Amino acid sequence: MPSTVIRNTQYDPATRILSVWFVPHGNRYDYEDVAPATYAAFMRAPSKGRFFNKFIKDHHRYRRVA
Repeated sequence: MPSTVIRNTQYDPATRILSVWFVPHGNRYDYEDVAPATYAAFMRAPSKGRFFNKFIKDHHRYRRVA
């Protein structure tokens, strides 16, 4: 997953939680109620950062994970 903003992601379809680790420090945030179709489109997006900002960032509740 090459991105200048996002280091890594993990998705759990059972809980619909998308975990995102950000560059440069590797901080992890969990985003709630992300639909499987949204995650699939995110993985196909040519720019993960742009897709994240447009469709996930301000559309889902989130929390920082220590």
